Amino acid sequence: MKLDVLEPLLRTAISLLNNAKHTVAITGAGISTPSGIPDFRSAHSGLWELYEPLEVASLTIFRHDPKKFYDWIHPLARQIREAVPNPAHVALARLEHGGYLDGVITQNIDALHHRAGSSLILELHGHLRLATCVSCYEVYDTEDIFEDFIRNGDVPRCVKCGGVLKPNAVLLGEQLPYEVVRSAEKLLGNCDLMIIAGSSLQVTPAATLPIPALNRGARLIIVNHTPTYLDERALVVIHDDVETVLPYLADGVLGKDNE
Repeated sequence: MKLDVLEPLLRTAISLLNNAKHTVAITGAGISTPSGIPDFRSAHSGLWELYEPLEVASLTIFRHDPKKFYDWIHPLARQIREAVPNPAHVALARLEHGGYLDGVITQNIDALHHRAGSSLILELHGHLRLATCVSCYEVYDTEDIFEDFIRNGDVPRCVKCGGVLKPNAVLLGEQLPYEVVRSAEKLLGNCDLMIIAGSSLQVTPAATLPIPALNRGARLIIVNHTPTYLDERALVVIHDDVETVLPYLADGVLGKDNE
């Protein structure tokens, strides 16, 4: 987007942040693509351009052929392991610590918001920090397990019973974590401003979470490369890089020296 078009949008967004009492960010895969993690739907680069989702990342496939799932996720696990938070993640953490953001609701499983320093993070699709045995339900920290998996590609197994370990990430056909969803709804129920960053808003129920807040008058800023179905309801829509726009917004309300 050209600078002469972008500047008034940025000024409006900064004004909205300055005047809001409770702001919540909703993030999707697009906030992590600058960190080297591919998203799922982008043309020519999205993960679903190369794979049929139900054939590799569904709960049914995992139960019947976990190796197929782990073969698919192996390169992605390496990319997540090697990724570092980018300026967009850091900007949201700065806004939270500066008192301008109540929390982050994310569709991502990469833990980059944690590593960037955000405190209140609601992970709608779970995460990879823990894994659970599908046989005895023993829960494992994946720090060492995933190091071994990335190195050798073998299906991780429970040391107690030999059962397959399933990452605590939500697969297709699996319900979202109830308490996380309820907490997200509660957080949004109290907000008067939402920032949607790096999400195409194509995956439900995450895509519908902003609707109740919008219907009761909450304002909306969208920062995403491609249009979303909520663009027409947003006060500010910026189709540009999140790693450029979000730091600009953070600098605008906190000052450049507040890191």
